[in-house]
Amino acid sequence: MSALGALSGGAAGVAGLLSLRRRAAPPPSGLATPAHLPPLKCAVLPDAGQLVWGRQLRPALLPAALLPPQPARRHALCPPAAAAASGEAKPAGFLDKYPALVTGFFFFMWYFLNVIFNILNKKIYNYFPYPYFVSLIHLVVGVVYCLISWSVGLPKRAPINSNLLKLLFPVALCHALGHVTSNVSFAAVAVSFAHTIKALEPFFNAAATQFVLGQQVPLSLWLSLAPVVIGVSMASLTELSFNWTGFINAMISNISFTYRSIYSKKAMTDMDSTNVYAYISIISLLVCIPPALIFEGPQLMQHGFSDAIAKVGLQKFVTDLFLVGLFYHLYNQATELRHKLELELALP
Repeated sequence: MSALGALSGGAAGVAGLLSLRRRAAPPPSGLATPAHLPPLKCAVLPDAGQLVWGRQLRPALLPAALLPPQPARRHALCPPAAAAASGEAKPAGFLDKYPALVTGFFFFMWYFLNVIFNILNKKIYNYFPYPYFVSLIHLVVGVVYCLISWSVGLPKRAPINSNLLKLLFPVALCHALGHVTSNVSFAAVAVSFAHTIKALEPFFNAAATQFVLGQQVPLSLWLSLAPVVIGVSMASLTELSFNWTGFINAMISNISFTYRSIYSKKAMTDMDSTNVYAYISIISLLVCIPPALIFEGPQLMQHGFSDAIAKVGLQKFVTDLFLVGLFYHLYNQATELRHKLELELALP
């Protein structure tokens, strides 16, 4: 009898609950529903509780056999930070999977762009022998390229202050000096001979590392550079286009780029390589303007431009200057990216 009473009491409770839910659909007559709020309805909670006009009827009051089946709960996805904290492995990018392939690609692009630049550069000097002005055009095209890239946000321009300018100015000064003297050498001698002299740059880098930075260079490295020095000496003695202007300027270029490497190590910043080279190009352009005006300005205004236009035409003259400046900037940009990748791959 007690079991029957409990069962009948439970059935009566369920019937009362259902009737209460049907009556709860319209709001009470004494309350007015605001116009901006939707009508309240009963809602089934994940724990099977029911809300009726803000009051919850606990499902524990009902027998478990009479409760409706509940859907399985879903686990929330962990955010990236939580996933990283939990030790989940981050998917490896292309650089992490194939570092040698990516670095090799930038080596190839550097050589490819550099070859095109040298060919165009020497063709210009055959009918326009003004290396100071041509060096200036290289930097002008590069700076315009950087300004356009900044204007479209590729990349976004990094802010700069007086402290960064103090760090980058020696780098830009050495870059400008090395660039101008390289072009003076290219204009005076054959490109092959100029590059033969510039092959001594690793020797100057090793010497600066040991005697300027105070870092010990192993004997094996010095011995590996000995054939380079001997080969350059022999090539210089037998070079038909040898002249002291080309030789001395190529040596000055080696020394300038060596000191640029030294100052670059001292001026390491959090700025990306694209922005660093853009600021170096702008400063180098300002440095190169006075020498170009002083050494070649009068000749250019008298007959330099007119002679070049008479030989090849205005359109080809302007096109050659634009293309040589573009390839100069691109191959230097590829060099900066290659250096950045080498530093990243060297990190533990």
